[in-house]
Amino acid sequence: MKMIILKRISFLLLFIFNYVSAQSSYFADYTQSLNDSIISIDMVAVEGGHFIMGNNNGKDDEKPAHDVLIDDFWMGKYEITWAQYDAFVYENFDTSEYQDSSKLEALGIDALSGATPPYVDMSFNMGKGDAPAVNMTQYAALMFCKWLSLKTGVFYRLPTEAEWEYACKKGNTDKIEDLDQVAWYYENSLDKYEKRGTRKANDLGIHDLLGNVSEWVLDQYDATYYEKAPSDNPWNKPTTLYPRVLRGGSWKDTAEKVCCNARQYSRAKWKRRDPQIPKSNWWHTDAPFVGFRVVRPKVQPPKDVIKSYWLEAIEDF
Repeated sequence: MKMIILKRISFLLLFIFNYVSAQSSYFADYTQSLNDSIISIDMVAVEGGHFIMGNNNGKDDEKPAHDVLIDDFWMGKYEITWAQYDAFVYENFDTSEYQDSSKLEALGIDALSGATPPYVDMSFNMGKGDAPAVNMTQYAALMFCKWLSLKTGVFYRLPTEAEWEYACKKGNTDKIEDLDQVAWYYENSLDKYEKRGTRKANDLGIHDLLGNVSEWVLDQYDATYYEKAPSDNPWNKPTTLYPRVLRGGSWKDTAEKVCCNARQYSRAKWKRRDPQIPKSNWWHTDAPFVGFRVVRPKVQPPKDVIKSYWLEAIEDF
């Protein structure tokens, strides 16, 4: 009897080892397709490592420059487009796919709800399709990630501020002498965003990290956070609704704001023209320069860790 139990334990340990090894060994660019949809998302493998986050010659909130260690992850090759985002906004959330408790539990999800339909054209007539989606709140971007996770069975989320800056610097994004090659910004944008990938990719193969639209990340904005941030995979978990961090700059920002180090943050006035009471958790009315892209950790966390993530990420919404 003891021998049988030992054999079963050995088999279980071998299965776990092989599963973890398989997760750890596969690491290459890929395209994520979505069930029952023609939409797909291109993902770029970003090998982790040490880098210097911040800039001692920059603004006060970029100081001090400090060493940070980042784990391997995948990052979206492009910002999430209107075609991709509208697949979420106009999804039918009454289908059985979203009532399957086993799927929800496996991804640490208690429930999933759809976005409220926009009450005006949130593209502000700048174009949809392969153009970056804009005007969504950070909450809406997080819910897109939750939806994407459930649709694919793989944990997707927004990048941390550190992951975003790491990908920007590792890809030498702002070392190209001519910013026009990699970014749409105030001086060349014709007062609007452009379709994805119309500027040169960085050395990792990632497009539009700088300019086009500013990108939501996970962190609470704190001008002094770098003075106390941990060195391994830092994330300044949100505690208040405002301000939250955005990165990269947009089509309406001048060149000095379009770089790997610059930190931007959200403002309540982005909802000032929202006629609803209470104001929408899903949409801004005055942020046609705000979008996002997704990341995926190389090793998917256990479901209890994922569940804690969802709870902490949407705190105070």
